[in-house]
Amino acid sequence: MNKNITFLGAGSAAEAILSGIIKAGIVERNRIRMTNRNNIKRREYLEEQYQITCCENKEKAVREADIIILAMKPYDLQESLSEIKSYINKQQLLISILAGVSTETIIRELNVSLPVIRAMPNTSAMVGYSATALTKGRHADREHMELAEELFDTIGTTTIVDENDMHIVTAISGSGPAYIYYMVEAMESAAIEAGLDQKVAKELITHTVIGAGEMLQKTGERADILRKKITSPHGTTEAGISVLEKNHFQKIMMDCVKNAQQRSEELGKG
Repeated sequence: MNKNITFLGAGSAAEAILSGIIKAGIVERNRIRMTNRNNIKRREYLEEQYQITCCENKEKAVREADIIILAMKPYDLQESLSEIKSYINKQQLLISILAGVSTETIIRELNVSLPVIRAMPNTSAMVGYSATALTKGRHADREHMELAEELFDTIGTTTIVDENDMHIVTAISGSGPAYIYYMVEAMESAAIEAGLDQKVAKELITHTVIGAGEMLQKTGERADILRKKITSPHGTTEAGISVLEKNHFQKIMMDCVKNAQQRSEELGKG
């Protein structure tokens, strides 16, 4: 990809995308710039780790960019855009990974009719397994979407969705890895409490999670079907599932997703 890319924001989400792009080799390192507000140590770390250019001054980084990735905190958006709006031009493509923030909000804040694409990747981008949803603003065309797909395909899979669905997408694929990690924490704690070595527990649980994901993807079967196939009557799996049912595990997970969705909506309104 013969494009200059500038990241506005240097947090974990930005680093995950950066790492995926670097590993895929789709963009030369000298074409990538990353900025943040005032964390010098963070910029020094990223420069050393990825051999890219990090800077505090946004003007040069923004003016020379073909693609600008908005990766700051959602509540910093207005101030950040006000700092760069005089450097923006209509030929640039803006890609926002900000939870809850609509493409229209960005266009309105910049007061420029430029293409904006909203993306919701997750931190699995760092290992090439992000599930990224994409949606385009009113000034973006198919060529812009193809460019965004090419970029995010390097860090996993991409799916185009309607912008109205981005709040639930954020709650599922954006926040989803954290729910799984939280479950893994509990499984590891139970294993260690039962006397299993921590390293052994981690290895077994990690591969169990990977295997379950592969089964879902490669068999194409529904989760409930796969679950029932390994839940023998009066067996160990049934004994475990019965506790989850008794404690309303499915309702807890549904409430978890709904709460995350509502927070995404609140961030958008804010």
